[in-house]
Formats: sequence, structure tokens, C-alpha cells
Amino acid sequence: MPKLPLLFLLLVSSLQMLQMSWFLRQAEAFVVPSSSGSASPCGISLLAERTFDRASSLALFMRNKKKSSIKNKAATGKGFASPAAGTVNKSHHTDKFPYAGSIRPGVQSPQRVVVHEKIKLPDYAMDGRPKLGSSSQLLLPWMIEVKTAEEIEKMRASGKLARQVLNLAGRAVEPGVTTDQIDTLVHEAIVAAGAYPSPLNYHGFPKSCCTSVNEVICHGIPDDRALEEGDIVNIDITVYLDGYHGDCSEMFVVGGDPDPKAKALLQATYDCWIKACQYVQPGREYKEIGAIIEDYVTPLGFSTVRDFCGHGIGKVFQTKPDILHYRNNEPYGRMVAGHTFTIEPMICEESSKVLNWPDDWTATTVDGGRAAQFEHTLLVTPEGVEALTAKNENSLLQFWEKESTVYEGFFIGTSEAAEKKAAEINTKIL
Repeated sequence: MPKLPLLFLLLVSSLQMLQMSWFLRQAEAFVVPSSSGSASPCGISLLAERTFDRASSLALFMRNKKKSSIKNKAATGKGFASPAAGTVNKSHHTDKFPYAGSIRPGVQSPQRVVVHEKIKLPDYAMDGRPKLGSSSQLLLPWMIEVKTAEEIEKMRASGKLARQVLNLAGRAVEPGVTTDQIDTLVHEAIVAAGAYPSPLNYHGFPKSCCTSVNEVICHGIPDDRALEEGDIVNIDITVYLDGYHGDCSEMFVVGGDPDPKAKALLQATYDCWIKACQYVQPGREYKEIGAIIEDYVTPLGFSTVRDFCGHGIGKVFQTKPDILHYRNNEPYGRMVAGHTFTIEPMICEESSKVLNWPDDWTATTVDGGRAAQFEHTLLVTPEGVEALTAKNENSLLQFWEKESTVYEGFFIGTSEAAEKKAAEINTKIL
């Protein structure tokens, strides 16, 4: 990058300090709305909690699948876990590509286009290029948007919808089901709920959710490969509702109990993630999240991915802060009530080094070892943290939630209201 004139740098710095002052004033005035679970202002009745009726789906148009024409290399691989600098693809020749494990790319169905006057589209829906927040790189790492009470309510609605769709997708996981079938279910449920599937055409991503199987760390593209008994799969759901994104992911085991090593990997990933979520409260440093995660999984023989990270979220799919999942000393600032972001550690059986497929999206381990990931969209509250994508009474209770030594049951947050709600739900499900 060329050096910038000193005068310009001073001007930018002054503007940044002014913006920081504004953010702090907003934070002091911030009051968290009630966490009582009242209906969202959007009045959405989500049919994603029951079997989806295709006949009720909104009209969709299809376009022929084609290789993305987007040439911006900075956008390559950008998605639902932000990429670290320097991640590159090793080959564009799939016949000679050195795949690390057993998973291979399958046949993708045509990419969808959402066309409906009542669905608000993100700015990248048609051309694949996000515009909102594109200048945020000029901001210092610790300059983080503080959401207003109105914005938080909208994020609660999008988070709630994302969770409901993830519930639906998870119940579809079984041997013989293809990841493309899961993507279709996800797409139609989101559109029928009046929202847009955030991944669709984000920097050219061809599908409406990510399905990452076995050694796939993240950004797996749904295709015609059928799930097999013993597979572990991460389903990553993000919805864009009324101008705000809600983002979450969860692991699922195909066809019953996992093998012992997969079970240990899943338990460790869940537990380090929950410990990181419990850490969140105003005044604490973002950099410590990574230390909590790495220090937990390393003694167990696992490793944490450095090539991708969590991210701020709101009107913009990805914004500041970056949430690194390994020990670091980066100046990402301190948490303030009203910050919203994701924590989404990717933990590997052995090596955490990344092999990127020629599709510019799929990221696997270099040694074929399996990977696991969990994700919430989180809100910093004056009392602690609230998971905007928390599980509900209709969510699957997984073995790692029953057997966890860190937190038993569904984690909803650390605020008084969140803990009360969690106690009510967990009393019923455990």
C-alpha cells in the first residue's frame, strides 16, 4: 500500500476521534430494551418452526449457475467468518487439486434470485458487491458502532428468525439428505418469512446457507452430495430482515452417535465457545476472547483456526470488531453496551492450517482432519451479554449441551432476564 501524506493521516485521525466521541456519548445514553421475549415489531409469524409448505413459498426466479465474474481479489473467500489476510487458493484445476480429505465438490443446482416487492434486499443481492460500510477500513479497529434501542429490537427479530430457520435445517439432517436439499429448505423458509438469505450472492456466494461437512472448516457450498451416517456438519444461517442481519451456526451429527474423537471435538468446541460467550460484558477487551478459546482447546489436543474470525454485525453483514479465536494482542478495543458481534470458533482435530478449494469459498483442513464450529450473534448489555440467536423450546437438545461441564442446557446470556429465561427452558428440556 502506498504511503499517505502526513496531513491526510492527521485529518483522518481527527475525524476518527470525533466519531469515537460520538460513539461514547451514545454508549452512555444506551438503555437495553426488555429481554422478555415479546413479539418483534415486524410481526413475523415464522413457519420455519413447522414443516415447510412449498406451495406457500413466495415466487422465485432462477438464474443459470455460472462462475462469478467478480474480480476483486480482496473479496475472494469473504463471507460468514471473516478471512484473515493472506489466505489464498492453491489451485484452479479441480482435476489436479490436492484435496485433503474425503469430501469432494458435488453438482450445484442453479443459483436463485429473490424477487419480491415486500422483501428488503441487501445492497449486494443483484451484483454481489456489498457497498454499505465499504469505507469502514478507514476506522480504527476499536471504533465500533453502538446500536440504538430501535436497532437492537430489529436485530432481535433477525436473530430470532435465524435461530428458527437453523432449527428447521437441523431437523432435516439425516443420512441420504443432500446439502442442496437443506439449502432449498432454508431458502424457502427465509423468503416465506419476508426476509432475504444473507449469504446468497454475498461476494458471489452461490447459495443461501453454508453446509460444512467433516474436514470443511467453513463456507461449504450446498450441493448434491448426500449426507452419510457418521458425518458431522455445520449449518451456518444468516438472514437479512428489515435491514439487519442475524447470524448463527450449529453442529449436527448425521445418523446417531459420533465416534469418540468426533464427540470429543464437538464437546471441546462447544465448551470453549460458551466460555468465550460468558466472558462478554462492558469494559472487557475483545482480544481476550481468543485467549479463552485457545487456552481451553490446546490442552485437549485440538487447534483453533487463525485464518477466519468472528465479526461485528448489524446493517452490515461484516464490520468491526474482528473477533480472533486465538491468543492475540490486537487493539480491538473494549466492549460497550450496544455492541453486536459474533463469536464463532473453528476448532480442528489436528492441524488448523487452511486449504482453500478452487471454488474460492470452501475452506478445509490441510490434513483432512475434521473441524467443528458454533456461532451466536451477541449483544453486549449493561449487565453482560444476550445471545440474539439463542435456542428456544423448539431447538434440538444436543449431547454437548447435556454433558457440558461449562454450561448445561441452552445458553441465552448472562443478564438477569436471560438467565431467568434459560432457567425456565432448561428446566423443561434437561
